[in-house]
Amino acid sequence: MNNSLGRSLSRLGGSFLLFALVAGIGCSGDNKKNVITGKVTLNNQPVSGEVVFTGPGNKVIASPIALDGTYAIMDAATGENNIQVKKMGAGLPKVGGGPAPVIPKDTKDSSKMTEMGKAAGGAEPPEKYAAANNGLKYTVKGGKETFNIELTP
Repeated sequence: MNNSLGRSLSRLGGSFLLFALVAGIGCSGDNKKNVITGKVTLNNQPVSGEVVFTGPGNKVIASPIALDGTYAIMDAATGENNIQVKKMGAGLPKVGGGPAPVIPKDTKDSSKMTEMGKAAGGAEPPEKYAAANNGLKYTVKGGKETFNIELTP
């Protein structure tokens, strides 16, 4: 009897191991995320801010835009997406009551302020691209894709 119990447990363990292997293979197969990468520019200059994709089912995915104008949208919805390009923090509530920013004396010259803005990450996107139905669209097919966004003033 002791021997038959051992065989039963051995079969049960082997069955469980086979099930775990098959389940693991099934889970690691074609579970690909849609990844959209690209660069946002205005007059061939990188834009700062964030890119927002709104896809079917109102799935919203946002990505900050890097200093060089590049972005990456992870897990975008397949199908037609409306795209917004916003100033960073445009959707956040205003917070007040803090001290005014300190501007160094040598930056009162407007040309130096412009240089500081470029060094901080590029041009701000025109306000029209922050609207939900601004006409900017992209159809996500699936997998890894590249979509460069050239804004106009």
